[in-house]
Amino acid sequence: MNKNDSAWLKIFSKYDVIDTINTQGFFEISSTQINQFREARLMTKFDHKSQLPTIFASNNLSILPISRGGYVIGQFDTFHDFNTDNIEITHINFPTFLESLDYKDITSESTAINCAFVSKILHDFTEEDSLLPTVSGRMSSSSFSFDINSNMTTFNVNVVNSQVEIDGGYEGDSSLNIIEAKNYISNDFLIRQLYYPYKLWSNKIQKQVRPIFLTYTNGVFHLREYAFADVSNYNSLVLIKHKKYAIQDGSFNIEDLEEILNRTVLVREPDIPFPQANSFERIINLCELLSQKDFLSKEDITVNYDFDSRQTDYYLNAAKYLGLISIGRDSISNQIGATLTQQGKRLFALDLINRQKEFIKLIVSHKAFKNTLLMLLKKGEMPTKHEIVDIMKNSQLYNITSNTTYYRRASTIIGWINWIVNQIEE
Repeated sequence: MNKNDSAWLKIFSKYDVIDTINTQGFFEISSTQINQFREARLMTKFDHKSQLPTIFASNNLSILPISRGGYVIGQFDTFHDFNTDNIEITHINFPTFLESLDYKDITSESTAINCAFVSKILHDFTEEDSLLPTVSGRMSSSSFSFDINSNMTTFNVNVVNSQVEIDGGYEGDSSLNIIEAKNYISNDFLIRQLYYPYKLWSNKIQKQVRPIFLTYTNGVFHLREYAFADVSNYNSLVLIKHKKYAIQDGSFNIEDLEEILNRTVLVREPDIPFPQANSFERIINLCELLSQKDFLSKEDITVNYDFDSRQTDYYLNAAKYLGLISIGRDSISNQIGATLTQQGKRLFALDLINRQKEFIKLIVSHKAFKNTLLMLLKKGEMPTKHEIVDIMKNSQLYNITSNTTYYRRASTIIGWINWIVNQIEE
């Protein structure tokens, strides 16, 4: 149980929160009340569903700010899943004259936004030729109300001067584009991060306000534009468009892949569990975060980066399997967590295209992955799970004893091989 879980249990007990919600449909609480147990800023920041305290998750509850120091708790549908459609990457150029901004060293959301602006990614995505930065930072929401889905009905929320934070606002001839940015991959997001700024600025200006979510990781800028079909309904958002961009930094083609396959020597399977982590992008992203933070505890990863505790273990073990991280106890905090190995640090000192090649070399140095990829290239399509399991059974994998486990782990091979194939430029 983490500190938030413990503090919220005490709050729910002291104020009979569940009984009040069952009777009235909501419970209002102030930051002063929360601060008696733990700092409200830490107790109310849940960017993803997985970050909700246990007592919230088990009772289908969520929390929204309604004033500068006030919140409402109820059975609200506050999150929205990201689409997972696979789309091609658009390659763009970076201004060569810039010295103070390095697209190869993006370690924050603000730097990602700046790179997206100066490289004209935002211009291309919004189709606004004249785009200028206008609003950002913290500001007051003013007053507005909205309906939100709540326990198979709707609940009306009134907001009065709550704090709103905008990562970036860019105005063009016909629109104001409000950017919410993250430098890590997640499964869902908090609609409020788009909706509150949208409501604020829709009431202030005549131009169209366009909420855009930008995710940056491993050299790829992923932009998604949303719209609210009903401006007074929090849950009416729909995806309008989405594109992926990467700054041109060399190329990777089928000949490069074949050369890697021919030159890479197989390694002996390590005496650790075969990976159960289907998204190779998230493994890279986890290593990216470690390259910026030096050490992350398991709790840090689970609380801050949209992993549940089981996923944290899966993805840490997958990165360890490839020799990218080591897991141990930090001498200062005494917490168990991860650091990059020397090999991991070496990879993140490379430019993006060579880093991708090194990741591929690490993957195909393992027999099960290499032989699956070779079969895919020969057949022209992904081998069946049955074929992959046959390959796995002939690869001396560590401590897999049942067919069920083989088939479950085969999903990891499919996910990682798909990632490799997606790196190939047509």
